[in-house]
Amino acid sequence: MITGPTFEEMLHPQKINASIRAQAVAALKDDPLNPINLFNITWRDASNEIMHVVLPKELTGVDAEIVVMFGKYFPSGSHKVGAAYSILLEKELFGEVDPQVNTLVWPSTGNFGIGGAWVGGRMGCKSLVVLPEGMSKERFQRIENYGASVIKTYGSESNVKEIYDETHRLRNSDPNIRILNQFQEMGNYRFHYHVTGNTIVELAAELQAKGIGNGKIAAFAWAPGSGGTNAAADRIKQVFPDAKNVALEPIQCPTLYNNGYGSHDIQGIGDKHVTWIHNVWNIDAVMCLDDMTCKKALQALTEQAGIDALVKRYGVDEAVALRLSTLFGISGMCHVLGAIKTAKYYGLGKGDVVVTAAADSIDRYYSVMDEMRAQFGALDEAAAVGRIEGTFHAATTDWVLDGTRMNRERWHNLKYYTWVEQQGKTVQELDAQRDPAWWEGHQQKVAAIDARLNELRQGQPAQA
Repeated sequence: MITGPTFEEMLHPQKINASIRAQAVAALKDDPLNPINLFNITWRDASNEIMHVVLPKELTGVDAEIVVMFGKYFPSGSHKVGAAYSILLEKELFGEVDPQVNTLVWPSTGNFGIGGAWVGGRMGCKSLVVLPEGMSKERFQRIENYGASVIKTYGSESNVKEIYDETHRLRNSDPNIRILNQFQEMGNYRFHYHVTGNTIVELAAELQAKGIGNGKIAAFAWAPGSGGTNAAADRIKQVFPDAKNVALEPIQCPTLYNNGYGSHDIQGIGDKHVTWIHNVWNIDAVMCLDDMTCKKALQALTEQAGIDALVKRYGVDEAVALRLSTLFGISGMCHVLGAIKTAKYYGLGKGDVVVTAAADSIDRYYSVMDEMRAQFGALDEAAAVGRIEGTFHAATTDWVLDGTRMNRERWHNLKYYTWVEQQGKTVQELDAQRDPAWWEGHQQKVAAIDARLNELRQGQPAQA
């Protein structure tokens, strides 16, 4: 039995039955493996406030408001759990997955696999996560703690081809295997379009009511992993047509920027291909960032010397500095630095709001920070100031490629090599994505999916 929320309840958890909502809020901390926590898949906290932080200008060095929504307090510790739940929800609702028969395979470079392991277990499914061997040890520990099995494939963050090869082997080995591919399944897209996108739209108004920003979103900066988060930009642009949608990539693997390839360590992004669910036709610019710069920035925010420097040298409130030290992982730092870069590139200033999101938090990267200290040493006051100046304040506007018609055409064409040649899509299916109506059709399915879930809850057909 499906026991989770509709898309509308994930967007507005106050619409959940009051008793269920109260149980879920209580369980989030006290009983995190209880299936009732499916109703905690939302960007809003127990008080229905959007989970976000407005970064202090002393840190960002720009006058624009850099606003980060954070996924730390989602079940499993990342907003990727929302995409995992939405994909599985749709599969169960329409009979493509039977929890009593099928084994679910979650191809991932980390957070989606963790989310899949958590969701699958809460929804009574056996799960298997396919993950590159080079990911942080905390990722593997989380997956196994949630009761899923792991297959380790070659490489690190950008070795998705090897993941696909393993999923093909698994599918061919057992007819009861079901592959829940975040890079392909439109449930991922729908979660971010309806839940993340509308949350950001509502956040603009809520910030303005507090005297922050002008009630609009000037830009949305994000780094493609599965490409799902880009769907939020589709919704943002429908409400704020002038908003800029900026895709962030690692310099070490600049696939959109110049068809590049390589390995990098911004875990969760830059997977060396253009995903099926990524609407490249709405990208205004691609900006690249160095993976080591992102890790150095994270070290500056999370070590005590960095916290002290923010407070004593730059005048950041101590409570704010301490909070910031807990909220971000490596990709979160990429998003923050990319948002600053976006503000500088577009000349955004006072009243302009640049929104981004942190998929996870530092608790998945303690081992990476240990490696950073082993390589560069722990920070002292002088080193911490140098890091803050050299990463946040020194964000540059190089490595930027505008989303011209020609570039968007190239990004679309790149899908051919993964999805038609390797993954069984047809040229006709790929060509259909050129039409905005193709994306709008998938957006409109949210209502039908919610109606189907409500129909099952009530035991009667949904009304047309």
